[in-house]
Amino acid sequence: MSKKIIKGLSKWALVKDFTARIGKVNAAADTKVPELDSYPQNVLKERLHPDVQHLTVVEIIPHGKDVKTFVFAPDKEEGTERLGYFSAGQYIVISVKVGEATITRPYSLSSSPKESLENKYSLTIKRVGGGLCSEYALDNWTIGTKVLASSAMGTFTYEPLRDAKHIVGIAGGSGITPFFSLAKAIADGDEDCSLTLLYGSRTKSDILFYDEFVEIMKKTDKFKLINVLSNEEADDCEKGFVTAELIAKYAPSGEYSIFVCGPQAMYDFVDKEIAKLGLRRKFIRHELFGEYHNPEKNADYPQEFVGKTFKITVKTRDEERVIEASANDTLLRAMEKNGIAAPADCRSGVCGFCHSKLLAGDVYVPKTVDGRRLADFEYGYVHPCVTFPISDVKIEVFPLLK
Repeated sequence: MSKKIIKGLSKWALVKDFTARIGKVNAAADTKVPELDSYPQNVLKERLHPDVQHLTVVEIIPHGKDVKTFVFAPDKEEGTERLGYFSAGQYIVISVKVGEATITRPYSLSSSPKESLENKYSLTIKRVGGGLCSEYALDNWTIGTKVLASSAMGTFTYEPLRDAKHIVGIAGGSGITPFFSLAKAIADGDEDCSLTLLYGSRTKSDILFYDEFVEIMKKTDKFKLINVLSNEEADDCEKGFVTAELIAKYAPSGEYSIFVCGPQAMYDFVDKEIAKLGLRRKFIRHELFGEYHNPEKNADYPQEFVGKTFKITVKTRDEERVIEASANDTLLRAMEKNGIAAPADCRSGVCGFCHSKLLAGDVYVPKTVDGRRLADFEYGYVHPCVTFPISDVKIEVFPLLK
């Protein structure tokens, strides 16, 4: 058969196929197209990462005077049928109305991923002096309280492609919560790693989840807890602080990752100790420690502004308000205290959700939490959650569309 005939047949086959396709399209013209929400991929996305979650407090577990664990179930009356799944170490952002202010706060989930499949979340909240949300929750939340929350967020999770098989965790205070979730996930078989946890507390009575951790160690040899007390001695605890020597004492002989979660002061101390160990940078992980306080303690902070108050002009779409702010408050906290609902998620300078335009004025941003991109510096944007005024300031924020 000649090449010309073959070429002609090929063209005829294409025309025939095209005609058949047109016929199918015309025949299906009256067929109803499925809604996007019904596609399996979108159903799974909504199941794993819902845009919002309506929660109800169903149980409250006190841990001494100033710490409580709040257990939540989905608020079906508000449309949340099931809770989103999460990885151990992630957090959710809750939105709370305190007086005239709507504030958001990220809290690590202290429940296990397995418990989310049972429609249960747990948040363990410790009272922080001057902490609007923690004080409000501890003093006002009761059984039946309704709470608005995000889906699970954050990357303080075990990732086998990045992390060593053995994790040395360093926790302080309520920074224990993501490690509690991880320890339970290890015991449940949901995470294939080992965890040696160095937990710093002032006294033995300050240790959170002591009995629960003991029970987890009975279930699995992949988890070990070492309590480190700064203010007293106890037979089954180390005395002092988490130093490089203490880490080396309990770390495995082979490769390991270090995960750190705790208050700001602990980060300042323990990072210097970790540096002495000579670990590769990818094996050192930090959880976001949330609110940044006392910027005046930093060596590069201009001391002449300590205790000063400034005027902040806040532009939101077609509205402007002038508020007063202490130099010791971030722009985000100042807005929240004055009833301005500014967007925020991590509150640690990293996620960029509060990304706003600095139109005028001077600000101070601590270098250790300055998560801005190069374009932010180029075009004058800041993250209000870690930005402190050191003059009168004008800022444009971009609230979410309702």
